[in-house]
Amino acid sequence: MAPANPLPRLTRSIGANAVLLGLAGLVLLPYAWMALTAMRAPSEIFSDPFGLPHDPGILVDNIRRAFAAVPMARFLLNGLVVTAGLLMLQLAVAVPCAYALAKLRFAGKSALFALIVAALCVPIQVPMLPIYIVLASLKALDSYFALIFPFVLSPFAIFLLRQQFRAFPDEIIQAARLDGFSEVEIMLRLVVPSARPAIAAFAVFSITAHWNDLYWPLIVVSSETMATPPLGLMFFRDGDLGTDYGPLMAGAILIVAPVMLVFLLAQRQFIRGLTMTGLR
Repeated sequence: MAPANPLPRLTRSIGANAVLLGLAGLVLLPYAWMALTAMRAPSEIFSDPFGLPHDPGILVDNIRRAFAAVPMARFLLNGLVVTAGLLMLQLAVAVPCAYALAKLRFAGKSALFALIVAALCVPIQVPMLPIYIVLASLKALDSYFALIFPFVLSPFAIFLLRQQFRAFPDEIIQAARLDGFSEVEIMLRLVVPSARPAIAAFAVFSITAHWNDLYWPLIVVSSETMATPPLGLMFFRDGDLGTDYGPLMAGAILIVAPVMLVFLLAQRQFIRGLTMTGLR
């Protein structure tokens, strides 16, 4: 029997890789444009928009001017406080809820899980108006509480972790109960460590979503000192750098870099978490 011709397979592989590279280029094009603009002097941005920057060292000057134009450090600090605090609170709520739905028996369990799934179908914009009215009546607008409170209960986190916890062997849990472990000890010492990939996957989703969120901060934040990073970029238009896109793009790089770093550090756990929860 004659050996199979490898050319068709090689051609398909080259074609598929070419398509993927082209799509990757389209995705990365805005980031490349942002970086090139941040490395240009004001006179180069419009006079030579498609050329390479003549002095990449201008990036440092644009970063310095970005910090001088707006309180960029404050924006980054606000983003860190909101995303880190929110992630810890979301996990503090989601972990016990997911464990109860996965491993405990109680009345109304199925109805509660159905409610969690139904909540996943509700756009986040739907309950924002009543939440805003409540925050306004409590005089809690323009605060960390207003930025964090509406998102503490995450149906997505509960659903994701519940799927992961269900795969944990019941025999180990029963043995731990016989050894005198409390449910809290079983959850924290046995079940949660086994779900680190799923927790990492949710952490990437949560940090990315709330670090980049502009919709809710634009509604509840009215002062520059409480602005989150995406909202902080809007203050450029009110200052002397309203038409100076170099510092604006330098500020955008500073805002995008932490999210990209988090994803790169958690990439393996992120993919593993999605794969493991998707198979169960």
